[in-house]
Amino acid sequence: MSPRATPWGAYNQIADSLRGRITRGELAPGDAVPSESALGQEFGVARTTVRRALAALEADGLIKARPGTGRVVCSAEERKGAASEALPAQYRRIAAELRERITSGDLAPGDALPSEAAIVRQYGVSRGTARQALSELEGTGLIVAVHGKGRFVREPGTDAG
Repeated sequence: MSPRATPWGAYNQIADSLRGRITRGELAPGDAVPSESALGQEFGVARTTVRRALAALEADGLIKARPGTGRVVCSAEERKGAASEALPAQYRRIAAELRERITSGDLAPGDALPSEAAIVRQYGVSRGTARQALSELEGTGLIVAVHGKGRFVREPGTDAG
């Protein structure tokens, strides 16, 4: 499947679907989360899209990776611990601040966003956290990545895929 075949924000829809299964008890604490491959087939998306969805659920403390086992649903106690450690998750706070800069006009359509390295320096976070914040904005269609050039505020009316 080509990367363009996956709709923008598909990982959010997958994360929301899995979040619902957990909330409804269809996936109980300790249950194995379906494999990346199975989820990719179920939702008709690339494995990288599934990984982004699973990373969002891990960041929320709903699931965790167990070496040799795969990902499992966290217990209520584990969720409380994860929530107290990461409220709000750093990447979400960074994404929210960048989103505010875009919606306020501080970053206009076509403007470059700070690089991952600049976000790392500014916020004192890991490169993965910076990348996740930018990926969240890409997933919502607010920004676009241009290979080799960086990320830019999306021009109104441009194709999101």
